[in-house]
Amino acid sequence: MGPLSGLKVVELEGLGPAPFCGMLLADLGAEVVSIARKSVPRPRPAAISERGKRTIALNLKSPEAVEVVLRLCAGADVLIEGFRPGVMERLGLGPDACMARNPRLVYGRMTGWGQDGPLAQVAGHDINYISLSGALHAIGRAGERPVPPLNLVGDFGGGGMFLAFGVMAAVFESQRSGRGQVVDVSMVEGSAALMHMMHSLLAQGRWNDERGTNMLDGATHFYDTYETSDGKYVSIGSIEPQFYQLLIELCGLDPREFAPQFDPARWPAMKRKLAEVIRTRTRDEWCRIMEGTDVCFAPILSMSEAPQHPHNRARGSFIEVAGVMQAAPTPRFDRTPPDLPTAPHPVGSDTAAVLREAGYSEPEIAALGEHGVLT
Repeated sequence: MGPLSGLKVVELEGLGPAPFCGMLLADLGAEVVSIARKSVPRPRPAAISERGKRTIALNLKSPEAVEVVLRLCAGADVLIEGFRPGVMERLGLGPDACMARNPRLVYGRMTGWGQDGPLAQVAGHDINYISLSGALHAIGRAGERPVPPLNLVGDFGGGGMFLAFGVMAAVFESQRSGRGQVVDVSMVEGSAALMHMMHSLLAQGRWNDERGTNMLDGATHFYDTYETSDGKYVSIGSIEPQFYQLLIELCGLDPREFAPQFDPARWPAMKRKLAEVIRTRTRDEWCRIMEGTDVCFAPILSMSEAPQHPHNRARGSFIEVAGVMQAAPTPRFDRTPPDLPTAPHPVGSDTAAVLREAGYSEPEIAALGEHGVLT
């Protein structure tokens, strides 16, 4: 089930964005085989990015293991990998080798800096990639240092999601041309693309290239977070005038004092006053007053609270798989809804089954095990 049912994906096990891409594809029905370096027989229910996948374990230093991967590629639509440039080539699994077996193969490559350029071979992490793209500079309070937005912007937004988008675009094209291609995804470039609106506003003279001084980065009183009397927090995003008017009304504020909504000189004073008002009630009290109105309001929920919110419960936004609470597959499809994902398999537990499907006989599988190819 799912819109990607029938799509076959080979994933070279890694960390972060490439496995996340594999999860997105598996969530929507793709058959994803993750290739690990070593079997781990115990269950791993908390490895959410591995849900819905099959897993095999191979000693990729062995020529026989490389041949296994090439045979899997011969019957696959997509390969995804997240190693430094050149690693797959040194293993004998670069694009030329894999696409020689399958000219229609889409070869998705996920790196921080990209496949070429002065930094291509340098180590890095999300925080470094979004530093180079300009995204991290824009996140934080005025006069304070930039704040890392977890590793959401580089690894997952600018990385894994762009890899999924890129490989599916290439699959779509290959259906017309009969030819695969290499998809080069850089987290620097992906996170830069996420900044498109800020670049537009900057070009229009409507954005300051100084964090914490703009409408959407915490400078205003009507688009920010506030502490409540019980030490919890709420978010307010009353940008449009009619929503802003409702905010003023429900907070019991003086409309004349808060009339110049878009005057930056007045923002600090209005923010202090609004913060004082929000601190007079608990988070739940503000929910009773504002939630469900057009104020553009929401309680700021913890990771453990979010699955219990009535809206999330009504939509089934979170699911429990093998005792682990996690986000449900998204987006939704009305005609080809995917099945609920299965729990992550123990690493290497599908090796024999996958090899059989690739055409290996039982004696051949046994021999691979004896020669240390299967780990």
